[in-house]
Amino acid sequence: MTASLHRAPAATDAFGRRWLAALEAGAAPRLRGLALAPSVADPVLAIGFAIGLSQAVSRLGDGWQGLTPWLGLMAASAVARGFAAQAAVRAGADLACGIKSEVRRRLVEATIAARPAERPPVGVALARVVEGVEALDGYFARFAPARRMAAIGPAIILAAMATASPVAAMIGAAAFVPLIAALTLAGGAAAREARRQFEALSRLSGQFADRIRALPAILAFEAEGRVTADLARGSSELADRSLRVLRIAFLSTAALEFFAALSVALIAVYCGFNLLRLPPLAAPEHLDLPRAVFVLALAPELYAPFRRLAAAYHDRQTAEAVSGELEGAVRTSPSPTEAAGSMDRRAPALRFNNVRVVHAGAGRAALDRFNLDVCAGETVALVGPSGSGKTTALNLLLGLIGPSVGEITVDGQPIDPERGVAARAAWAGQSPVVVPGTLFDNLALARRKATPAEVEFAAARAGLDQAPDGLSREIDERGGGLSGGERRRLALARAFLRDAPLLLLDEPTAHLDARSEQELLPVIARAVKGRTALIATHSDAVAALADRVVRLAI
Repeated sequence: MTASLHRAPAATDAFGRRWLAALEAGAAPRLRGLALAPSVADPVLAIGFAIGLSQAVSRLGDGWQGLTPWLGLMAASAVARGFAAQAAVRAGADLACGIKSEVRRRLVEATIAARPAERPPVGVALARVVEGVEALDGYFARFAPARRMAAIGPAIILAAMATASPVAAMIGAAAFVPLIAALTLAGGAAAREARRQFEALSRLSGQFADRIRALPAILAFEAEGRVTADLARGSSELADRSLRVLRIAFLSTAALEFFAALSVALIAVYCGFNLLRLPPLAAPEHLDLPRAVFVLALAPELYAPFRRLAAAYHDRQTAEAVSGELEGAVRTSPSPTEAAGSMDRRAPALRFNNVRVVHAGAGRAALDRFNLDVCAGETVALVGPSGSGKTTALNLLLGLIGPSVGEITVDGQPIDPERGVAARAAWAGQSPVVVPGTLFDNLALARRKATPAEVEFAAARAGLDQAPDGLSREIDERGGGLSGGERRRLALARAFLRDAPLLLLDEPTAHLDARSEQELLPVIARAVKGRTALIATHSDAVAALADRVVRLAI
């Protein structure tokens, strides 16, 4: 678990609030502008509707000719207000979607880049990336717009009310004190319960993921009943904590509605007695019918932004409860993208010094007393039967496994066995990862900040631009639409786009026919040029491209 879990709750909330504010400030200015516009438009349109209503009431005896302009103003304000509300919802959703995508990307990158000893359990990582990030949705989609409206709208409404009745405006403003106090008190309690709810969710997710991995052992030892009971207890705890959060949310909403309704009722009583010239206290003003109707029409609107804020207040507490942990997880280590952005572009020299690798439970070493010196810019082919350790040597460099004995150095410096040299390496394996989308999207995964021209150039160097649909071809999650040769070309095109000084190729022509292999050889030759390259292969044709061939035996 990250250090953020060990902070005091108050400190976690403070970190979370600052981080949420930084995420919102870092969003695209266009999205922030679109989210702010409805906050100003809504109270202005409400004032327009109130003006139309008050003037229409005062001209009831003038016939349709006198009513038409004011009824038109009411209708136009109502329609425009509906469009403004729709725009606010859409802008909030776009803002939330963009921020969630960025946070999820940074979380995944930080988790992958973390040292194995520092990585959280799989269930905790999944809870952060899925449920944790989704908990931010309500904050940016609903609470942030509602907070802006609550800061701007009541001030505009109060100013308009004060032009018609300063006393009514003072009554309305006085209700803000208990209203804000109720929200604050309920919000603090909701934050504590929301934090406990997320902790319970993380525990349950981790427990469930662990049990799934251990399912064969559970079935073998007939422990299904005990595991089911444990999961049921965890689910029950999560349900109880969720209900406590909802109870507090309902309590805060009820408090808000009470004070808002009381204030509106006091304004209505004041306006009624003032019109009858029977105020309970001496009033410094005398209202006429249009002004009284105008004030009464705006009184509910004075608290409408706070109602929206109260409805979304739970979203704030939920987001703050998880944001401290998410922020800590993102900061645990630099992302691969950042590491790649600052990589040394010089071709490195490699050395394997008496390296031995023994996998847990294996009867023999996967690699035993392996010594190899690779000069800077040299291409070395590792040739040997399956199980001789060719792929193991590449995995050692990538940090996927660590040596049991021995040392690996790059330019004379020992590498971190848990990180390897992945930040400085381009890698092409037998089965490149394919995601749903276009061929362009799949190629661009190698370097997220690459320009379209750079992606197209890498595709051309790998021969991927010869297809009828080019890079716009749609690919499914299984790689449907790509031949075996095109899969290899995709992996090599990513290596071109990555432009790293170290190239690692694992069986780049495996399972290809002779013709496809021959077509791919020039691409491999271009890929290794100017880099230090290590190629694991069974193919004599591929090995012939290397400066040196190293044969491994079982």
